[in-house]
Amino acid sequence: MPWPFEREYMQLALVAGLVVGACAPLIGAFLVQKRMSLLGDGIGHLAFAGVAAGLLLDVWPVWTALAVSVLGAVALERLRARGSASGDLALALFFYGGIAGGVVLIGLAESLNANIFSFLFGSLLTVSAADVWTVVVIGALIVLTIALSGRALFAVVADEEWARVAGLPVDRLNTLLAVLTAVTIVAAMRVVGVLLIAALMVLPVASGQLLARSFRRALVWSVAVGIVSVVLGLVAARQWALAPGGSIVLVAASAFGILSAITGGSRGGSILRRSHSG
Repeated sequence: MPWPFEREYMQLALVAGLVVGACAPLIGAFLVQKRMSLLGDGIGHLAFAGVAAGLLLDVWPVWTALAVSVLGAVALERLRARGSASGDLALALFFYGGIAGGVVLIGLAESLNANIFSFLFGSLLTVSAADVWTVVVIGALIVLTIALSGRALFAVVADEEWARVAGLPVDRLNTLLAVLTAVTIVAAMRVVGVLLIAALMVLPVASGQLLARSFRRALVWSVAVGIVSVVLGLVAARQWALAPGGSIVLVAASAFGILSAITGGSRGGSILRRSHSG
């Protein structure tokens, strides 16, 4: 492959990054329209606690992060659905609980401090072939799930009460979306890190909304912006020896800033009302 992807580690980084760059906005589009953009942050902090637990117990952190994130996502959705806590309060509970749990676990073993940073901020240039295969398999499962349940998920996002009247399993679909968010975060841990994955879920979607008049087209544009952000972020990281995770997110943020200036932000926030025609 041409520069900067002529070396194997860059090729592995590119494959893992492209999968996450496509899947994160794919899930983020539903979260943004549901006005739960911070869900990624909340579950990301749970994943942080799961990583710390895995490192402490000498278990592959991906498994512990996945278990903690999925269980937390299900519990969060149950709290919200039952009205035990509002969406914001439920997110705050898991947001601060996750970060506090991670800090406590790190404090139990000082040797974790060096290893934890690759999961907090990403370590894309050091991913192994096994890591890449894991990301690819998880990404394929995410895309397949969205392909099978995307219409039903959109119905719930567009109008939850109408979806209930129509007989859709709203609670199960909301839980599915939360679980997909957790799985996406775990897949992206080594790419941009648990502290930045929420940005990759939201920023390309914000750009997609500025470019499209329907939810479906916004989804396509969001994925495209996510993929381009990964490629340009990796190029910048190789050229100037930058942190790849941060570079990818900065490219996504710059894309939104540029598109917002060009379009005047006139299309943001109204995609959902126009998407019934898309």
